Amino acid sequence: MTEVAVGILQGADRKVLLTTRPTGKAYAGYWEFPGGKLEAGESVIDALRRELREEINIEIKDGCVLQTDLVDYPHALVSLHFCLVRAWSGTLAMRESQAYQWTDLPTRLAPILPGTLPVLDWLPSRLAAIRFV
Repeated sequence: MTEVAVGILQGADRKVLLTTRPTGKAYAGYWEFPGGKLEAGESVIDALRRELREEINIEIKDGCVLQTDLVDYPHALVSLHFCLVRAWSGTLAMRESQAYQWTDLPTRLAPILPGTLPVLDWLPSRLAAIRFV
C-alpha cells in the first residue's frame, strides 16, 4: 500500500487549490489536491510539509488530517490522508510544470482524479463546520 499526504489548501477567500498531475505520471493532466508519498519514518504532516515545499514552493505552518480514504487504482492501492492547511508562507511555484487553480466548491474543473472525486462531495460541509481563523 502507498501512503500519501494530500494538502487541501484553503485561502482566506475560502477557495481551495487544485493542481494537475504532471506529465509522465499516472492520470497526467487530471486535477487533484497537491501532495505526495510518505517516506519511511515520516508522519503525514511531515510528508505533506516536504511534498508541498518540493512541488509548489510553499512552507506550511501546520495541518490537520480531516479524513483518510483508501483508493484502489489500477496501478496501486493508495491510502490518501487529506489534510486541511490554512496557513503557509512562500509564493506558489509549480515545480513540476503542473497547472493550478484556486477554485470554489463545487468546482467546474475537469477531469478530476478519481480519488479526489469523493472528497469534493464531503469537503464543502466539512469546511463550513470548521471555523476559519
